[in-house]
Amino acid sequence: MSVITVSRGTFSGGKILAECLAQQLEYRCIDRDVIVERAAASGVSQEELRNALEKPPTLLERFQHRKYLYLTLIQAALTEEVRTGRVVYHGNAGHLLLRPGGPVFRLRIIAPLEFRIKMCQDRLRLNRSEAVAYIQRMDQDRQKWTHYLYGVDWGDPSHYDLVINLEHVSIDAACDMIAHHIRRQSCHDFGPDCQAFMNDLAQASQVKAKLALHPPTSDLEVEVEAAGGSVRIRGRVLRVQDIDEVVRVAGQTPGVSEVNVEQLVPSVHP
Repeated sequence: MSVITVSRGTFSGGKILAECLAQQLEYRCIDRDVIVERAAASGVSQEELRNALEKPPTLLERFQHRKYLYLTLIQAALTEEVRTGRVVYHGNAGHLLLRPGGPVFRLRIIAPLEFRIKMCQDRLRLNRSEAVAYIQRMDQDRQKWTHYLYGVDWGDPSHYDLVINLEHVSIDAACDMIAHHIRRQSCHDFGPDCQAFMNDLAQASQVKAKLALHPPTSDLEVEVEAAGGSVRIRGRVLRVQDIDEVVRVAGQTPGVSEVNVEQLVPSVHP
């Protein structure tokens, strides 16, 4: 594997482990802030993008479109950042924003509460009760966030390729074990097939972002898949005429040779 996503609870040691893995494998190590900064180049404020990644939506936001826009821009920025492989990403929902398969290895780090409390106290200078409250609040927010946006349980181990519990394994030992495993995977050297997978993922995300930023199509919420220059878009549009605009915008994305909109359905017929 050449793209590693590290998911973890607050103060579970995931950041330290990600940095250790990157050093051992000679990969780049990037975090949420790198992705937010890149996504903000489209004109959205970094604060709004961070909130979209950190905080569960309010009741009002569940009926608004901005959350979709923010996540679309973040996904496009992340896929573009990691498309050349050899990278470790530690940040919210990396395992969900990047499609499973190919060179993407989804790692989950868990740690005992006492481990997390101590780390939280050391970093934030909180007393014990404050640290516990902080950890619980952050974990609940992330759980609500992933359930609302993706309909999945953030802690469900089936969404990860490997789950490491740091209760009886040191971070250094876990780092050695994971690095050894990664070196044995087919995509570690990032050959043509792995590159093609990441190119398709990045292209689909770029098309989705262009549609979200283009005023005539900015109200749409669609799913996009790409394969070798062919793009398939599915979802709903308000009018039949909107389909032509979707095809035009998607077709102008670099590398797109064909746009399939057979599964793009108008809500209102002429």
